[in-house]
Order: sequence, then structure tokens, then C-alpha cells
Amino acid sequence: MSRQLSFDLPVRAALGREDFFVSPANAMSVVLIESWANWAGNKLALIGPRGAGKTHLAHVWAATSGARIMPACDLEGADIPALAQGPIAIEDVPGIARNRAAEEALFHLHNLVLAEGHSLLLTADRPAMLWGLGLPDLSSRMQGTQAVTLDQPDDRLLAAVVMKLFADRQLSPSPETITYLVTRMDRSFAAAHDLVAALDRESLAQKRPVTRALAAEVMGQRELPDLLDNSGQ
Repeated sequence: MSRQLSFDLPVRAALGREDFFVSPANAMSVVLIESWANWAGNKLALIGPRGAGKTHLAHVWAATSGARIMPACDLEGADIPALAQGPIAIEDVPGIARNRAAEEALFHLHNLVLAEGHSLLLTADRPAMLWGLGLPDLSSRMQGTQAVTLDQPDDRLLAAVVMKLFADRQLSPSPETITYLVTRMDRSFAAAHDLVAALDRESLAQKRPVTRALAAEVMGQRELPDLLDNSGQ
């Protein structure tokens, strides 16, 4: 079978509230994001594994609150007083652990945002006590922040995540293909992202649509004959 070169084209993720599927695994996070005016101390830490929807919820919050969104790694050298003039979301806080300049910037931003009466959203892949921050004052403030966790997906949420990831890539596999994937893949958000990306690449390379057969190939499985259907059991 002929193969063609595939390119890592940008994926345009849908980040609106209507694109976020709510399930028991993330319902509390959604409730807190939507009731942001009532956050304890005007701040919230959103915790969850890669692909759990932290960035999506940050964008949902920003659309509601008018907040800016900024990676923590960009804080070093940033205009902190200017950033503190409104609500702000800082993503991937553990990424600046032991970067003294970035930690000090976040410390000052934290204090200024709250002093100005604005709200602060922080995202991370693990609880604040495990962020490894070297600045004691910053670490204590982060550990004292109200936190909510996005849990690993249940069946319905995993199926919705997989469908959304395909939609972000303008792909529309059949419901049977989605079910095949969800019942056989590793049950994590990271696995969903990696599997959809792999199927997209293979679909382009082989000039084939994303089907159950292609999914079986990519997952390293062979589809068995449908013996149950044939036997009437």
C-alpha cells in the first residue's frame, strides 16, 4: 500500500463551554469554574493529568471572567503590575519549580492580583505540595489555595474526549470505531491524545479513513471474526 508524507499540522481545539463534556469525573471542577466569583480567597488551583481539560476549563473561565491566560514559564521578565490589573490564569505552575526568577514573579503576581480584588486560577498536574517550589513563601501560598481535581475519565467521558479530539482534527469516525477504541485503550486522557494523534498520522499516511480496521492496526491488534453474530449467540 502506498504511503504519503504526513505533516504535523496545527490542531484547532474547540475550547468553548459547549464543547466541554461534563461527567462525574469533572463535574465539581465545572461547578467551581462557573461559580468563580465565590472562590475562597479569590483563587483556585485546578489539578489534573495531561489532557484532562485544564486548559479547556481555563478558556471557559477566561471567556466568562475576562481573564488572561499565561503559561507559568512566561512569567520571568513579565510586567507583573500590568498582569495584576485583571483576573488571570497561570498554567502549568510546576513547570517553574526551582526557577527563582519565575517563582518570585508568580509570588508577586499572586499578591498583587488578590490585593487588586481580582481572581487567580492556577493549573497543575499534581497537588501543590508536590510542585517542588523553592520559594517558601510562594509554596505556602500555593498549598493554602483551594484546589479541585479532574479525575481520570469514566467510560462516557473517555468516549466524549476521544470524539472531541477527532473533531479537533476534522475527523469523524463511526460510533462503532469510537466504542472499539474506548473499550481497548489505556484509560487515561494522555492515552486518548496519543492514540488519536497516531490514528490521524496513519490515516494520512495510508490515505484511509479512520475505521475500526485501521484502529485495530494502530493499536497492534487483529480483529477477530464476529463469531457471536454468526452463531446467533
